Amino acid sequence: MLLQIYVAMKAMPWYTLLPTVSEYMIEHGWTKCYSTLDHFNWFLCFLYIAIYLVLVEFGIYWVHKELHDIKFLYKHLHAIHHMYNKQNTLSPFAGLALHPLDGILQAVPHVIALFIVPIHLITHLSLLFIEAIWTTNIHDCIHGNIWPIMGAGYHTIHHTTYKHNYGHYTIWMDWMFGSLKDPL
Repeated sequence: MLLQIYVAMKAMPWYTLLPTVSEYMIEHGWTKCYSTLDHFNWFLCFLYIAIYLVLVEFGIYWVHKELHDIKFLYKHLHAIHHMYNKQNTLSPFAGLALHPLDGILQAVPHVIALFIVPIHLITHLSLLFIEAIWTTNIHDCIHGNIWPIMGAGYHTIHHTTYKHNYGHYTIWMDWMFGSLKDPL
C-alpha cells in the first residue's frame, strides 16, 4: 500500500495538467462549457449531463481497453497500475497509482465531451472531482452489487483477468462490446 501511495503522489502533480488545460480552453470560449444560467432549462440540463456521461463512459471504456490491447501502451503506461493484480493488493490508493500519462489519457474523454455537449462549468468540475472519488472506490474491494454500477467486484475481476470489465461508472459498455464478466 505504501508503494501505491508513493506512485499516486508522484503522479498527482501531472494529473493536474489536463484540468488546467481544459480550464484554459473553457475560459477562452473554445468549448461548449458555460458558466452562466441566463437561459436555464432543467430538462436540457439533465439531458446534456446524461449525454456527457454517456460520451465519457464510451470514451473511457475505449481508452482503457486500448491501454490493454496495444502492448506498447500497456507495457510502458498501464502495467504500473496493474502491479496490483490480486484482491489483497488492491486498495483505494491503487486507483490513483498510475503512470501520469495513463491518468491523463483516461481523463481525456471528459475534455472531448466539452467540445460536443453544452454543460455548466460547475457540473464539469464536480464530475472531475467525483471521478477521483470513483476511481478510489472501485479499487477498495468492497462490492456493493448495485446493477448497472461498475462496482469494486467488477473492477477486481478486471485486475485479475486483464480482459474484462473496462467500463467506468457502469457495466453497459462492457455488456455492449462483450467484455463483461459478472462477479460471483
